[in-house]
Parts: sequence; structure tokens; C-alpha cells
Amino acid sequence: MQKLLEVKNLKTYFVSNQKTVPAVDGVSFGINEGETLCVVGESGCGKSVTALSIMRLISTPPGRFVDGQVLFRGEDLLAKPESQMRQIRGNEISMIYQEPMTSLNPVFTVGSQIAEAIRQHLKLNKKEAMEKAEHMLKMVGIPDPHKRVREYPHQLSGGMRQRVMIALGLSCNPRLLIADEPTTALDVTIQAQILELMAELKKEFGMAIMFITHDLGVVAEIAERVVVMYAGKVVEEANTLDIFTRPLHPYTEGLLDCIPKISGTKGKLRVIKGTVANPTNFPSGCRFHPRCSYAQSICRVNEPALKVYDDAERKIACHFKPEERALAEVVN
Repeated sequence: MQKLLEVKNLKTYFVSNQKTVPAVDGVSFGINEGETLCVVGESGCGKSVTALSIMRLISTPPGRFVDGQVLFRGEDLLAKPESQMRQIRGNEISMIYQEPMTSLNPVFTVGSQIAEAIRQHLKLNKKEAMEKAEHMLKMVGIPDPHKRVREYPHQLSGGMRQRVMIALGLSCNPRLLIADEPTTALDVTIQAQILELMAELKKEFGMAIMFITHDLGVVAEIAERVVVMYAGKVVEEANTLDIFTRPLHPYTEGLLDCIPKISGTKGKLRVIKGTVANPTNFPSGCRFHPRCSYAQSICRVNEPALKVYDDAERKIACHFKPEERALAEVVN
């Protein structure tokens, strides 16, 4: 399968109050044509900064790209001038943000905001752009699109606003759609509708999706492959089935253990102890070791590299394979 996007050793740092924050620190992964890749991890793991780095939407300063490449269709986006990036954003790569109320401009109608992107990239006149905007609202399942296209964001429900954001993101038929936790603020019924809608539109448009979430239930629903991030790094990469049936990294195990299970037994929900490491003061060695029940002395000293486990599609950043951890002395 042909690679659409390749992120290679991406490092995005922020400098604040004389401190350097390595928000994304050597991240590498790829997305194939027509594939849905989910990027998962707790808040503060660098998922959104990775997405914004791909879009070249990091403010510089305080942010800066220290190293790496973002290859889209073989061309490095980090090396392109801003004028070329403006032609790519919203056209070949689109992004849906977590909270549409802060992403949509409150003083313009939703139709005019969709039409603006259409006129910019597809070179249609005002009337044609508004007609396409109305068509996009109909496509994403908004009732009475002829009326809604003339309404303002505050006049729409949360689910409708999210559908408007999807319509905006798809209005120019992008090759890659980046969705940054687009269902987090929605109730479960609307969330299911949005996920179903995205799956249908992906099939219709033939696009690839990079879906950022901390909800593993969403991952099981839509993803073909999964990248697990922790403290600015990729700690595991695998297809979805392997992640759920045979997780390799202790952090992935911990995330799966946090999912409530339907059973007849009573007991407390398992959680990962502690919190995500402070990016201004990451621990030495493996950044997960203070929270890992398998940690050994080497974990506190040496940082593990992301390595192929059993085939090219399965990678893990841990000093010990699962079978070795089972035999190792557990240090709490």
C-alpha cells in the first residue's frame, strides 16, 4: 500500500521562560492512502502538537521544528514556504478540531465560512461556493441545509456544529483528514452518528484519516492501525486487532486495563498510577518508568528506541519484550 504521509523523527519544541519543552520528541509514523490511523494517549502526550506540526500551524516563536521531516506525497511540508502551505491546508490536508464553537467564527454564517474555503481553493464564484456549501451540509446529514447554511454557529446544536466542521474539512475533497478528538464533547448517541458519518464519507471520498483520541472504544470502531504516544514519543505501533488482543508496551496494557469491563465480579477500576510526565522535566531513561510496574534499573538509565517487534507493521519502544517482562523481577 502506498504511503500518503510519512512523519520522520519529528521534533517540535517550545521555549518558554528560558525552559525548553520537547512536546514532540522524535516521532515517526506513516499513513497509507485510504487508511484510518488512530493516535492515542492521555492528555499531554503530544498528539495535538503532532497534528498541528503536520499542518504547520505551530506559532514560531515560541515553537520551533528542531528536526525531522513531514513527507506528504513525497514532499517535505516543513521545507515548504508559507505561501505553498496555504494552498495545501484545507485543500489537500484538512483538520477538524475538538471544539467547533471556538473554531467557527461567531460573526459569520456557517455557510459563508464553508464557502470561503471553497472559493479559496476551488476558484468558484460566490453563488457556486454557497451552493456547494449547502450541498456539503446536506451530505453530512444536517436537516434543512438551505436554512442552516444562513445560520450562525450559536444557532446550532453541538452535534450540528461538529457536522459543520466535517463539512468544512471535506469541502475541497482532501487526500488526508486530521480529526483532533472531534467527538469528545458530544454525547454518546451523537458521537456514534459522527463516527458512522466519517466512515461513510471516507469510503465515498477515498481519503485517509488521522484520528486523534484518548477513547479506545473509538479506536476499535474506526481504525485500521494505531499509534500509541506517551510523553512526546511513540511507544507502540500496530494494527488495531493486535493492540486489543496482544498489547506489547506496558503503557498500552495500562490504557486497555482502564476500560470498564462487563463482568459478574466486583472491584475497583484499574488505573495507571501517577500522571503524564512533566514535559519541562522528563525523567531519565524510559519516560514511562515511574508509572511502570515492570520497571528495572536499565529503564531508569537508558531510553528505549522504537524497534520492529515481529514484522514491519509492529513496533515497540521498551527494553523488554512481553515474554521477558513475565520472567523479570517486578519492581514496584
